[in-house]
Amino acid sequence: MKISVIIPAFNRASFVVEALNSVLKQREKPDEIIIVDDGSEDETQSLLQPFQDKVKIIHQKNSGVSAARNTGIKAASHEWLSFLDSDDLWKTKKLLRQKEMLTQYPDYKICYTDEEWRKDGKWMNQGKRHQKYSGNIYPNCLPLCIISPSSVIIHKSVLDQIGLFDESLPACEDYDLWLRISALYPILFIPERLIVKRAGDWPQLSKQHSLDKYRILALVKMMDSGSIPAEHEKETLDELVQKCRIYKLGCEKYNKADEIEWIDKLLNRFA
Repeated sequence: MKISVIIPAFNRASFVVEALNSVLKQREKPDEIIIVDDGSEDETQSLLQPFQDKVKIIHQKNSGVSAARNTGIKAASHEWLSFLDSDDLWKTKKLLRQKEMLTQYPDYKICYTDEEWRKDGKWMNQGKRHQKYSGNIYPNCLPLCIISPSSVIIHKSVLDQIGLFDESLPACEDYDLWLRISALYPILFIPERLIVKRAGDWPQLSKQHSLDKYRILALVKMMDSGSIPAEHEKETLDELVQKCRIYKLGCEKYNKADEIEWIDKLLNRFA
């Protein structure tokens, strides 16, 4: 079971070395580490130079986190892929525990873990809505993204069938991918906090975009895909309509006429 680790980075000089070191300190070492520098304009390149003998570093024009992850996937030499966002960290047993569990449950092709949240260095509690599940978890993935990319290990064959991260989505690209995967594959959950998700005053996609809008787009894709299990079609439709109505209320509050027109067309189609 050989693993390629993919770390996308854009202007994260203050974090990317810490993220990389958390991979290098794994008790179960990965077989390959790929950092995709997505057009950084800070000190990212110079800080990574000392690691060039341990890491494959790919530089590309700034194209977004999905494109960076996809570049890493295409460059990966091994069949198991693991992702780490450049502002997150792995605990030392992360890969070890996933290898152990996937060996114990060989029918699973994707596995994720629980996570520790920290904001400005302080512990944060997760809400009930962030509860995580194992098995056929498609319905649990509908309300919001419960799977952190930094916690995932996945077999390449899944992405060969499902497709890669959607580069047209500036946010919620992970929500979109997990929906597509969980509709067809069971997902193994390890209830151990094996990664650290960090938040603070640095730019993050979740702060820069309306997540509801891109979740709606992902749900429309699912409705059009024909891949939703029959028993979950109504749940998907109900979730889409609810999100559209909530998003429309926000658009009405801020007089966003174009967005209201777009949402009305979706509601006329699906409601």
